[in-house]
Amino acid sequence: MVRVAAHRLEKNAKFVNSLNVFPVPDGDTGTNMSLTIQSGFKAVNESESENVGVLGKALAKGLLMGARGNSGVITSQIFRGFSKSIEAKDTLTAMDLAKAFDDGVKTAYKAVMKPVEGTILTVARYGAEAGMKKVESTNDIISVMEAVVAGSKVGLEKTPSLLPVLKEVGVVDSGGQGLVFIYEGFLEGLSGQVSDEVYTPDEKDMTEMVNANHHQSVQGQFNTDEIKNGYCTEMMVEIGKDATSDEKFDNETLRQYLGKIGDSLIVVSDDEVIKVHVHTNYPFKVWAAGRKYGSLVKIKIDNMRLQHETIVDEDEEVTPQVDEKPIDYAVITVSSGDGLTKLFKSLGVTHVISGGQTMNPSTNDIVDAINKSNAKRALVLPNNGNIIMAAKQAVDLVDIPVAIVATKTISQGMTAMLSFNPEADLDENKENMEDSLDTVKSGQITQAIRDTEIDGLKITKGHYMGIVDGKILVDDADIIAGTEKMLDKMIDEDSEVITILVGKDGNDADAQKVADYLDDKYDDLETEIHQGDQPVYPYLISVE
Repeated sequence: MVRVAAHRLEKNAKFVNSLNVFPVPDGDTGTNMSLTIQSGFKAVNESESENVGVLGKALAKGLLMGARGNSGVITSQIFRGFSKSIEAKDTLTAMDLAKAFDDGVKTAYKAVMKPVEGTILTVARYGAEAGMKKVESTNDIISVMEAVVAGSKVGLEKTPSLLPVLKEVGVVDSGGQGLVFIYEGFLEGLSGQVSDEVYTPDEKDMTEMVNANHHQSVQGQFNTDEIKNGYCTEMMVEIGKDATSDEKFDNETLRQYLGKIGDSLIVVSDDEVIKVHVHTNYPFKVWAAGRKYGSLVKIKIDNMRLQHETIVDEDEEVTPQVDEKPIDYAVITVSSGDGLTKLFKSLGVTHVISGGQTMNPSTNDIVDAINKSNAKRALVLPNNGNIIMAAKQAVDLVDIPVAIVATKTISQGMTAMLSFNPEADLDENKENMEDSLDTVKSGQITQAIRDTEIDGLKITKGHYMGIVDGKILVDDADIIAGTEKMLDKMIDEDSEVITILVGKDGNDADAQKVADYLDDKYDDLETEIHQGDQPVYPYLISVE
């Protein structure tokens, strides 16, 4: 089932990519989900067991470490709950399978801070509900899997009516479409009727799909709110040891309690350990809640208002052996291009993960970078909205304190680095760096790969688009004219510094023409030109 699902999604990844509403050559939902499920299959394939519980655990681990992009991360959470449901099983009955899908949906909804209907979550939920209903009338496992597929397709069709921004044009969610392909692969593998069919939409379908602005808006729903509580509080609890209460530990009970006294909440547990991260004004209430279930083997509190950090009772886990000397702070960023790497390192970044627009790094890539840094603490700048969830997932898989600065563009990443203080604690840096993001506007120039119309703007294939903070504002046949028009829309009375990053498909001569245009038209503006070497975008531009 897993092998065929990985194959089916790989065959249809281009179609899922095409659901990216922006006509740019970096739509990557299908690629991200395909690489995620392939990582899961690799882990299953390497197992020598024929026990479904063992294989489910391998699948969950492979998906977790290989998760890329928001849809990939949510897929990994679906099958985390799925595998937990079947961990004690040797084989699966129809009821076991239906319940596993249902448990997977519950886990995925809990994993997302603010679950949004009209996304991959909706598709998973409809599939699971259909499976649970079908198993009431049959014990045939293929019939149950058919119901899951059919239900997921119903959920996919409903996504436009559930998410307002999709409703305008009746477009389906790209991540949800990817999950349907996975479920179809499961059915083919289970029934033995494997098909190499590649889904090709007709012209009407594609017209509806490209005339919507759902990709950026859906992904934007997953961002967490700004920190409002004063203490970043963490604890690790050894379940059962010296517990202050006879109450049996329940993850959801603890999660609901902590959710009432804080935010930015993560509760992760297995049979032996509970790990908690929460921002709250009542850290000792958090620790008291943990003590009910066992011994506090690790606690940490950062006072974000007073800007100091106290670390109590550090655990003694062994630091991975790496080649680098120990450092106090690792600052890890994601970018693609030799020029961008040099620029980030000049600003204080210690480690650069290669990736970004055309290839989102996996959770495992981020974990590896953190572990190999040999640092006492780390900051991660994703520089892409579709990498933030994978970065946040990596936080739970490492042994040092890590903070994610929610940068969505290269320009934001560079601006954030100007606020980095190596003497400050993690939460102070995170707060200051994220506060600085409002001071920069991010512009991107790239070529359209198809004709379309978005927000009333007609876009012509081959023309140059000017995208400002995620919204297409300019379409022009000439790259210089298009860049100048985009800058005119970005510059206001508060603008002071313009930075032009020249990509692989750009050149210094054209960049200088744009700089000359700015000098002639605007007073008191400082313009800088740097070689970025980034793919896809001939010019990345920041206005501060």
